[in-house]
This record gives sequence, C-alpha cells and structure tokens, in this order.
Amino acid sequence: MATITLKGNPIQTLGELPAVGSYLKDFTLVSNSLSRVNLKEFSDNRLILNIFPSLDTGTCAASVRSFNKMAAGLANTKVLCISRDLPFAQARFCGTEGIENAITLSDYETGAFGRDYNLLISDGPLAHLLSRAVIVADPDGRILYTEQVPEITDEPDYEKVAKVLDLSGL
Repeated sequence: MATITLKGNPIQTLGELPAVGSYLKDFTLVSNSLSRVNLKEFSDNRLILNIFPSLDTGTCAASVRSFNKMAAGLANTKVLCISRDLPFAQARFCGTEGIENAITLSDYETGAFGRDYNLLISDGPLAHLLSRAVIVADPDGRILYTEQVPEITDEPDYEKVAKVLDLSGL
C-alpha cells in the first residue's frame, strides 16, 4: 500500500506506481462513445496518463484543462484522462469545457485499470476511486516518468511532465 493524503488525512492506495523504465500494462477502458479501447490503440504515440478521482472536483477538472492545453502543442503525443466517472459525465464535461486535445476514458466498468496500476484508493471517503497520478510513456510504452500526487487536492507537477516530454523528443 502507498499512503497519500486527503486534506491532510492519510488514505491508502493499493500500492506503488509502476517503476520508471518498466512498460505500461495493457488496459481496457470505456470511451465517451461507450466503446472499449485498449493500450494498443495508442501505439506509436507518447502517452500522458492523467489519472484522477472525479471530474466533479475542481482540481481534477483543472488537470484535464491543463493537460488539454499542453496536448495542443505536442506532436506524436496523446493525453489520456482516466477516472471512474461515467462516460456520460466525461463527455458532458468535455463538451462544456471545449476539451478537444485530451481523451477521457473511464475505469467504471471493471476497476481493473486502478487495480493493475495500484491506483485504486482502498480506504477513506474516496475508497474505490482512483488516486491522482501522472504516468508518461514513450511510443514503445516504456515509462519515462511517474508522479503519485501526495495530497489528492493538489494538482500534478505540469512542469516536470513538460520537461520529460522535451527530453524524450518526438
């Protein structure tokens, strides 16, 4: 288990994020169109996995907006915004906010993504939601950067993500 905090109160996730240098595990998530998508559909692209509890919180919504803006200027890069929100809520948010560069995907159906990546919160008021984390991978799926945000109400470190992408080239 890994410990993070929610407004200073400790909560647990299932474990540690995958190690830098390891490879992304395959996943199946649900898109806004209710189709199932897996990791292979994003092959040959650098990936930013922006993972969070719910779009219905200000911090989560801010991260989607920020990564959407970042994605607009990045070649050969896809931003996947992953939560356990229903695809309907994700689609509504994207439509309202004009999110066009980031892809929202849901782990609501099985929770397997959260378990496989050790991101599922196991206790406290957010139990069964995903913790706030970022994983960056190269086009081969090799993990270049991970961040488990220690305080779930804080935003990820966008500058570190941008630096990793600058260093990894196209």
